[in-house]
Amino acid sequence: MQKYLLLDRDGVINERLPGRYVQNIEEFKFAEGSLEAIAVFSKKFDRIFVVTNQQGIGKGLMTEGELNQVHEFMKSNIEKTGGRLDGIYFCPKLATENPICRKPNPGMGLAIKNDFPEVDFSKSTMVGDSISDMLFGKRLGMKTVMIESNAEQVEKASILNVDESFLSLSDYSKSLL
Repeated sequence: MQKYLLLDRDGVINERLPGRYVQNIEEFKFAEGSLEAIAVFSKKFDRIFVVTNQQGIGKGLMTEGELNQVHEFMKSNIEKTGGRLDGIYFCPKLATENPICRKPNPGMGLAIKNDFPEVDFSKSTMVGDSISDMLFGKRLGMKTVMIESNAEQVEKASILNVDESFLSLSDYSKSLL
């Protein structure tokens, strides 16, 4: 049984802004059904984490404080609908730097393991909408679930042997009921 859930943010929990970054709460729009899905997950998983690359900070488009405001808004709304997040992990670095914290590198997973030693990646599921999300999950030995909101990435994901795929986070949550 999978006990731990790791969720990507953009394109999974909230609507992705193509070619842009969500920089404030006005731009943050929950994906349809994602709040209800996280409420379901909160009953099914021991721990739930968000792992998100946020190079908009590294590019100087937003500050860490602005990102934290977005995450507080997200977490508050999740809690209001009966869900929970046990931690939010992000990488502010540029992709060109290839830092350990940036997916598909394992840094955010290692940070979770450091903060929550009981987490066992063999009992964990990574849910995302990109190749880097799926590689991150595979590298740490997790089950992988592809959210098909990003058609270009879905086509590439078939070569990664993704465990499951769904059209939305909501559809994935319904499969667990």
